[in-house]
Amino acid sequence: MFFSVVDVVGILTDSPNPNNYWKVLKNRLKKDGNQSVTNCNQLKMLSRDGKYYKTDALDTEQLFRLIQSIPSPKAEPFKMWLAQIAKGRLDELQDPELIIDRALLQYNQLGYSDNWINQRLKSIEIRKDLTDEWKRHGLEEGVHFATLTDIIYKTWADKTAK
Repeated sequence: MFFSVVDVVGILTDSPNPNNYWKVLKNRLKKDGNQSVTNCNQLKMLSRDGKYYKTDALDTEQLFRLIQSIPSPKAEPFKMWLAQIAKGRLDELQDPELIIDRALLQYNQLGYSDNWINQRLKSIEIRKDLTDEWKRHGLEEGVHFATLTDIIYKTWADKTAK
């Protein structure tokens, strides 16, 4: 998914001329060696006038980096959210059980039953055991795993992974 940089800049800065704001910010970020600007794509996107025009576009990761570079009160809630997410992931590196807790919470918030959640976690464990066994026998992830998965699907449901 890609996002129009000028649209995001306009929303987060209330600038009367987001194109100009982006131009100045882009030059500053280039000077600082920001890779997001270097990797910025020009994509045709639909404009208000119903026509498609080339515009600078960023993927989600690049967009988050851009938001961190914008000094604006409207950008602060996003920056705080990103900091909370980063802290949570760092905490999970210290205590991987937190990852399981987060998964359980997410599944509950999506409305899945406790029984469904338990079955899902068991199926993940079983799949991990299976792929570990494949690795022990010298198979590699990618084509080998895809081929074996297709065989399982075909045998079980008479369908392929496609």
